Amino acid sequence: MTTAAIDPELLQRGGLALDVDGPRATITLARPEALNAQTPHTWEALRAIGESLPGDVRVVVVRGAGRAFSAGLDKRFFAAAEVDGQPGITGIAALPDEEADATIAAFQAGFSWLRDPARLTVAAVHGHAIGAGFQLALACDLRIVADDVQFCMAETTLGIVPDLGGTYPLVHAVGYARAVEICLSGRRVGADEAVAIGLALRAVPTAEFDGAVDAGVASLLAAPPKAAAETLRLLAGVAEGTDPAAALAAERAAQLRRLRSLAAGEG
Repeated sequence: MTTAAIDPELLQRGGLALDVDGPRATITLARPEALNAQTPHTWEALRAIGESLPGDVRVVVVRGAGRAFSAGLDKRFFAAAEVDGQPGITGIAALPDEEADATIAAFQAGFSWLRDPARLTVAAVHGHAIGAGFQLALACDLRIVADDVQFCMAETTLGIVPDLGGTYPLVHAVGYARAVEICLSGRRVGADEAVAIGLALRAVPTAEFDGAVDAGVASLLAAPPKAAAETLRLLAGVAEGTDPAAALAAERAAQLRRLRSLAAGEG
């Protein structure tokens, strides 16, 4: 395995590890002693990873080390205006509107690239995925979960709102009514329910989790790269609300590109 061209100190500050193995990249939340709690440095490092991944990476897996995926935002940021040179919640509140908006937008950028149809993203989720952890899992195209998973959108019960891009994919995954209930109640969603309501693709026993993730990624890499990329863009367009006529036109254009590429021997 190799590491993409990214500052290792930035990865360390963000509590992340990155491995690139051919068409697969694995991002690991690597603060197990803190249940992989996230900080603004985490989001800065995630954004940098998205900007630096090699073009031949087709699948990105996001996972957590230790006994949890991520317990959410590091609790220090709820109590202090600044932590490790990064603004806490009260610090952001004190900023002028434009600066506060830009600050949160920069945080969101660490998650939003995971929804770019240029590559497929898979969240491998076990244990707690709370708040920012839940939103990070939601940022990925697919979620494979262990049977001990506990999703929780805790922000609203703490007096704030989900602001890392989690509301849009949550509504798309489970529908408006369920999203309302999950966010406002702050309750835990386990593995069986997550699969039943469309939040997770599949749930597997914890002992089989790593193998199931690897097998799932292998199956997603089985299709020819260019055909897979075109198909992913088509499906992403429909998910974003492309109307039926535009979807048909997009299919025609994509197929024509593929046929001409195949005819030219480009694969």
